[in-house]
Amino acid sequence: KDADSSERVLMDMRWGLVPSWFKQDNPSKLQFNTSNCRSDTMLSKSSYKGALLKGKRCVVLADGFYEWQQQSKGKQPYFIYFPQTKDTTDKETEGDEEWKGWRLLTMAGIFDCWEPPAGGETLYTYTIITVDASKDVSFIHHMPAILDGDEAIRKWLDFAEVPTQEAVKLIQPTENIVFHPVSTFVNNIRNNTPECVAPIELGAKKEVKATPGNKVMLDWLKSSQEGSPQKKENDLPKWTSQFIHSPSLETSKKTSACVLQQWLGKQGQPAAKKHKA
Repeated sequence: KDADSSERVLMDMRWGLVPSWFKQDNPSKLQFNTSNCRSDTMLSKSSYKGALLKGKRCVVLADGFYEWQQQSKGKQPYFIYFPQTKDTTDKETEGDEEWKGWRLLTMAGIFDCWEPPAGGETLYTYTIITVDASKDVSFIHHMPAILDGDEAIRKWLDFAEVPTQEAVKLIQPTENIVFHPVSTFVNNIRNNTPECVAPIELGAKKEVKATPGNKVMLDWLKSSQEGSPQKKENDLPKWTSQFIHSPSLETSKKTSACVLQQWLGKQGQPAAKKHKA
């Protein structure tokens, strides 16, 4: 709430923006859904306009998200995410590569701070901005606005140097995404295991072979399964989000380390800046 534009603060927020002007005593009484915010109305709808003009811009991290395509036999789920590559750590040693972790999706969001009318702890909530789907995933109508690269992230978060009218130009569909079909196992909200994101071969029940296109995904799933014990059904977290939760705490720490170090561990941060109107 009081951070300046030179800071990057990592914190938990509740999904579904509650406007600061909402006056009822219970935020759950909000009568409309604010989980997603369409880019073409974010500067006109009162739920989002005020927060956006005040520079309350955030980046939402996720491994990926799901969308369903209507087919003759029903709806087929797909997992959509950033392309995953291995970075060469020693260019002089041929074939010496090290995977630095899963590249998280960086989605543009708007947040707000709601305070109970009778006093109490501030509630931080957010919404994910959506745009028209890119041609590669034309089977869906809208998709999250994805910020591709450090420069786009920096501009979106820098509310002092990058005014709102410039920042919203970053909200565009991206072609830099990949996807694969997954099992309808994901349709049950009680399921939250690596099987939810494992690639499948449509029309076949056999296990998918490791190909250049899905080898990184399969390696990631294998390592997460080896590093975490199987959970009992009653212990599985219940979630209704279309955005995937990390398969295990250990995997989450490893895969997010690179992103968090880039965001929070940089030296020589610029001095605090004042917000431009």
